[in-house]
Amino acid sequence: MSAPARPVLPRVQRTAKSWVDTWNRVGEQAQFFAKTVSGTRDVFVHYKVELLRQIAQMSLGVGAMALIGGTIVVVIFLTSQVGSLVAIQLYGTLANIGVEALSGFASAYINTRLAAPAVVGIALAATIGAGCTAQLGAMRINEEIDALEVISIRTIPYLCSTRLVAGVILGIPLFCLGLLAAYLATRLGTTLAYGQSTGVYDHYFDTFLNPTDVVLSFIQALGMATIVMLIHTYYGYTASGGPAGVGEAVGRAVRASLVSVIVVLLFVALGIYGQGGGLNLSG
Repeated sequence: MSAPARPVLPRVQRTAKSWVDTWNRVGEQAQFFAKTVSGTRDVFVHYKVELLRQIAQMSLGVGAMALIGGTIVVVIFLTSQVGSLVAIQLYGTLANIGVEALSGFASAYINTRLAAPAVVGIALAATIGAGCTAQLGAMRINEEIDALEVISIRTIPYLCSTRLVAGVILGIPLFCLGLLAAYLATRLGTTLAYGQSTGVYDHYFDTFLNPTDVVLSFIQALGMATIVMLIHTYYGYTASGGPAGVGEAVGRAVRASLVSVIVVLLFVALGIYGQGGGLNLSG
């Protein structure tokens, strides 16, 4: 009896198989994202009630979270803390070189272009996105998604596209409130804690606040919200392995969405502000 034939170059085969599996997952994700985006039309035609329910649940929360305002309060708290850090760090730095009057410029520049969009994207990933992944994952392991498909409901538009649209719609007031909270926190920290004149602060803030930067930052925040919701709905919809698998899916989704937020922030900053930055300081 002859011995079984050994596979040729097993390490090469394993490496090639891992690459093929990776490309297959990329293709599956791209196909899922395309179906989710294309299903947004059905959301406004057939699933308007579900959309409103998702918006209410994401914004105000349910149960005890509804008492403190849910995601809205989280975003305002985070952006206000970042605005306070901008005041603490930059006022001292500018005072060392004798130009602490430019604290208003720092707020208009950093909060608008970097701080507010990044914090809103991270807050969406950690609150709304993680909740969507957990909900969809629980429905998957409890066979609720299979039950919806049995009764001829298209689950991707009903479950994923509604959450995508709700997340993007909710990103509009979240970004506006977060940006205002960052502005207010920096102003209060500079004028109250460090004693700078409000007239000086408001002068430089109004001078360097570019409306184009606000619009571009708003578009950037909406793009982040879209990417975050697509990632989290995919990992929740494809979760497997019981409760442990759902927890693993939430962790992977949060990790992927946080990396995506920073990558989007980096490339947008390089693409829009990388050459000139839109301002000119001269003495």
